Amino acid sequence: MAYKIKWSPRAASNFEDICNYIGKDSKYYASLFAKKVNAIIKTLPQFPKTGRIVPEYGDENIREKIYENYRIVYRLKEEFVEIVAICHGAKQLD
Repeated sequence: MAYKIKWSPRAASNFEDICNYIGKDSKYYASLFAKKVNAIIKTLPQFPKTGRIVPEYGDENIREKIYENYRIVYRLKEEFVEIVAICHGAKQLD
């Protein structure tokens, strides 16, 4: 079953903040980061369980993919995959 992707407001804000932060030093690397993260997210509808279960939660429906030092945290729902946060790996999840 192919899911749809939905972004939480928090995840969208996280993503924008990270891209803006990287863009202060390099617009090129900010664009590259955005493209890579979007490419990872685009694979989730077909393969939603490829991400590891988030250790802090231990819930099979809350998973993450890692890109460089960043965690792309998502939640599996009935009909969609919700991107819930994108954060630096050193940052503790709420």
